[in-house]
Amino acid sequence: MADDQDDAEKTEDPTQKRLKDALDKGDVAKSQEVSTWFTLAGTTLLIALFAPTIGAAVGNHLKGFMEHAHDIPVDGFALKALWRDTGQSIALIVGLPLMALVVMAIAGNMVQHQLVFTAETMKPKLSKVSPLSGFKRLFSKDSLVNFAKGLAKIFVVGALMVLVLWPHRDEADIMIFADPVILLEEARFLILQLLGAVMAFMTVVAAADYAYQKNKWFNKQKMSLRDVKDEYKQTEGDPHVKGKIRQLRMERSRKRMMAAVPDATVVVTNPTHFAVALKYEEGMGAPLCLAKGTDAVALKIRELAKEKKIPVVENPPLARALYASVEIEQEVPEEHYKAVAEVIGFVYRMRNKSSWRSG
Repeated sequence: MADDQDDAEKTEDPTQKRLKDALDKGDVAKSQEVSTWFTLAGTTLLIALFAPTIGAAVGNHLKGFMEHAHDIPVDGFALKALWRDTGQSIALIVGLPLMALVVMAIAGNMVQHQLVFTAETMKPKLSKVSPLSGFKRLFSKDSLVNFAKGLAKIFVVGALMVLVLWPHRDEADIMIFADPVILLEEARFLILQLLGAVMAFMTVVAAADYAYQKNKWFNKQKMSLRDVKDEYKQTEGDPHVKGKIRQLRMERSRKRMMAAVPDATVVVTNPTHFAVALKYEEGMGAPLCLAKGTDAVALKIRELAKEKKIPVVENPPLARALYASVEIEQEVPEEHYKAVAEVIGFVYRMRNKSSWRSG
């Protein structure tokens, strides 16, 4: 019941990360019928193309046993050498066709998914030896589907055998007296007919089973909204944590900015909504922005400037322009040189007058 509820909650398509994780674990969409189809196709091709050649090569090699059976030594050492030489010769003859069948079997898997090397499926799991889990698998939906599919294949293939071989039933008596070469060729012809019919049937079965397995696997990889959120947190980071980190960075940046305000030459204000602290000393290429802010931050800059006795000049157009065009610890853009120079010149003149009066 809990599994059904979990499956009902999985309404979201799997992400690329989910699909990649499944592939890394060896969990892929795989139809055994497709692999069987490729193996069957390879067998059919081998019989159609190479059976006469292989049969002739094996026949020629074994011909000597018939012609010289009485001359073949069968003592311990000679019999061992005989089996070795015969086995090597037969292996060389049928080795290439068998390798072709192995390649076809591998191709049957590779057309369904990319090649995967993983030890995940070999790890011991209690569910594999648990009687309860085994009982559940025995009467699961997949087991019932496979059972029904197996019965259908038995009945259909049996029916195909009857359809193909029944018209040739009268030839059985004649084949007993036929030349072995003709008998083998006739057998090859009937086998190819039978394999062709089975191949046509298995093509339909393999296509249907692959679609079923692919759909089942895709539904298995589906995710609930919670799964999607958890994956996002793992890959992109928890939004709350990221927000907290961003807030801490802004606070640290603001503290560094406020610590630089006492070094400013002048603070240009809006007067209430904007504040930009500028520094200029002889030898500098252009005035430098030490701090800027709006509303509460601007108020804090003005209060700190008054506390440190830094001139505060009201120039709304310049304050807004500087706030929009210059970043902290950057020089004032060239288009604002003239306006900023006038402000700094005014500050210097006021400072000189103050110094003259105090003198």
